[in-house]
Amino acid sequence: LFLSVCAVGIGGTFQYGYNVSIINAPTQHIHSFLNETWTHRYQKKLNLDLLTFLWSVIASIFSLGGLCGALVGGSMAIRLGRKGALLMNNIIAILASILMGISFPAGMFELLIIGRFLIGINSGIGLCVQPLYLGEVAPKHLRGGMAMGSSIFLTGGILTGQIIGLRELLGGETYWPLLLSSSCFPAFAQLAFLPWFPESPRYLLIDRGDELSCVKALKRFHGSLHYQIEMEDIQRECFALSGEKAKKPWQLFTDRGVRWQLITVIVMTMGQQLSGINAIYFYATYIFKQAGISTEKIPYVTLGTGACECITALTCGLLIDHVGRRFLIIGGYLLMTLWSIVLTFSLTYQELHSWVPYVSMTCIFAFILSFGLGPGGITNTLTAELFIQSSRPAAYMIGGTISWISFFTIGMLFPFIVNGLKQYCFLVFLVECALVAAFIFVVIPETKNKSFLEIKKEFQQLNFGRN
Repeated sequence: LFLSVCAVGIGGTFQYGYNVSIINAPTQHIHSFLNETWTHRYQKKLNLDLLTFLWSVIASIFSLGGLCGALVGGSMAIRLGRKGALLMNNIIAILASILMGISFPAGMFELLIIGRFLIGINSGIGLCVQPLYLGEVAPKHLRGGMAMGSSIFLTGGILTGQIIGLRELLGGETYWPLLLSSSCFPAFAQLAFLPWFPESPRYLLIDRGDELSCVKALKRFHGSLHYQIEMEDIQRECFALSGEKAKKPWQLFTDRGVRWQLITVIVMTMGQQLSGINAIYFYATYIFKQAGISTEKIPYVTLGTGACECITALTCGLLIDHVGRRFLIIGGYLLMTLWSIVLTFSLTYQELHSWVPYVSMTCIFAFILSFGLGPGGITNTLTAELFIQSSRPAAYMIGGTISWISFFTIGMLFPFIVNGLKQYCFLVFLVECALVAAFIFVVIPETKNKSFLEIKKEFQQLNFGRN
C-alpha cells in the first residue's frame, strides 16, 4: 500500500507541484529568449507590452491545460481504469517535455507554449485520477493517510522544483530548457514502477464485474489473511448500486441524493484556492526584503516556504486517521483567519519598528503551516469519501474544473485586488476562511473509519429532509 502511494504520486500530483514551481526560476531567461527569437525572426525588437503578453500566455496556459485535463480525467479513469489512465497520462508529459526542451535550440517559443499547455493537461488528469485511485485501494482505517499521499507528493513537487530551479543547478541561463523538460523523469519513473501494482479493486468489481481480478488485487494490497473484510465492503457497495453505471458530471447536478455532497465539494475547492495562499506567496518576497534579506538570498529563504508545506502535509498524513478530518480542516481555516488578522496589522505598521517585518515573516510561515495542515490536503481526501463508486469520477471532474477555474481567476484578479486594497486584501481572505470553516462545521460529518455507504447515509437527512 505504501509503495503504491509512491508509484502513483511520482507521476501524479508531483508533476503538478513541480511544474507550478519550476516556471518561476527561468523568468528572465525566457524573456531574453522571447526577445532574441522575435528579433531574429522579424528583424525588430519585441515591444514591452507584447513581451508581457507572451510571458503571461506561457505562464497561464498551464491553467487552461489543467482545466482540459480535469474535464477528461474522470472519463479516462472510467474507460481505461484508474491505473490505465495514469499510465497513459505519462505519454502527454513526455511529449510536453520534448517540446519545451527543443523550443530554445529550434528558436520557436510556440513550442514552449504548446508544451506548457500539454503539461497542464497532464497535471489536470493527475490531480483528478490519483486521489481517485488512492481513495479506492485504501482500507477504511488508512484511507485518510493514503489519500494525503496526493498532497504530500504535490508539496514535494513544489519543493523539488524550487531546489532544482536554483541558479547553481538548472535555473541558470545555460540550463533552463533542461529545467523545463525535466518533468519527463517523473513520467518515466511512473511508467517503470506503476505497472507492477494492481488496478483499483473497486473499479475491477463494481465497474468491470471482474471478481477474480478484484480478489487478486485485494490480496496484493491487504494480504491473503485480511482481504475478506474489504471484499465484503466492496460487495455491499456493488449490491447497493445494483448495476448502476458511472455517472456523467451533469447528472450529479440533477441527482438529489448527492446534492449536499456536491455543494460541499464546490465550497471546499473554491475555499482552498481563494483562501489567500496565493497572496501569501505574492507578499513573501516583499516581506523578506523588508526584513533585510538580500535579493540574492530570497530564493533560498523561499525554499523554507516549500519545506513548510511539505512538512505539514506529512504531519497531516500522520494525524488524519487519528484526530479526524473535521478537526483538521476547520482548525486549519480558523488558524488562517487568525494569521490574516495579525498579518494585516503587521503589514500596516511594517515601517514603524524594525522587528515588525519579522512578525510578518512568522505569519507567512504560520499561514502556510495552517493551510497544509487542513485545507491543503483534506479537501481532496473528502472528495473521495463523500461519493460512492458511480458518482466519484464525475465528482472529481467537477471538483477539478472548479479548482482550475478558481486558480485561473485568482491569477487574473489577484494583482488588481492587491493594488486596490494593499495589505487590507487579507481582510477579504479572512472573511472567506471564516465562512468556509462555518460551512464545514454545519454541513460535513466526520468520515473517519466509515465506509462509503455509511457516509452516504449521513447525508440522506440533508439531501431529502426528515422522513
